[in-house]
Amino acid sequence: MQANQSEITRLAVELGRKLTDLHAQVSTAESCTGGGIAEAITRVPGSSAWFEAGYVTYSNAQKTKQLGVGPELFVLLGAVSREVVEAMVRGAQEQSGARYAVAVSGVAGPDGGTKEKPVGTVWLAWGDSEQLYSVRKEFAGDRQSVRRQTVIAALEGLIRLLEKENPTLG
Repeated sequence: MQANQSEITRLAVELGRKLTDLHAQVSTAESCTGGGIAEAITRVPGSSAWFEAGYVTYSNAQKTKQLGVGPELFVLLGAVSREVVEAMVRGAQEQSGARYAVAVSGVAGPDGGTKEKPVGTVWLAWGDSEQLYSVRKEFAGDRQSVRRQTVIAALEGLIRLLEKENPTLG
């Protein structure tokens, strides 16, 4: 676990350097990670210069209330879906004014999985003022492992986005 924590911190530091160079801010919209991405970012001294806001919207009602996710999406597709995380990204950007955002929603376990969305299924989305990317991942391991892998994937994707690369590749 210690190696994973130092890797997460290293990624957060790199993200901060890139955002500082761009004079830009990032916001997070999190469900299954429960604020883990924001926590990783705010480990970095000086992150207040480039971290705008973190939204922990664990319930569907809060995804709608705080981020403007249409309630019909939950009925039609469920919270763990491309459309929901993409709406979460846009909502986080709109609410915070940040140029960049990341959103995650998934089934961390140990229960809650289905045949269509087994435990370890996570949707991630990244956006800037022009583009929006999303990807479905299936992470292995227990609840903590799924959450840790999601935080790492979210940070790596943000770094790729800032480098003008597709954040879903990786």
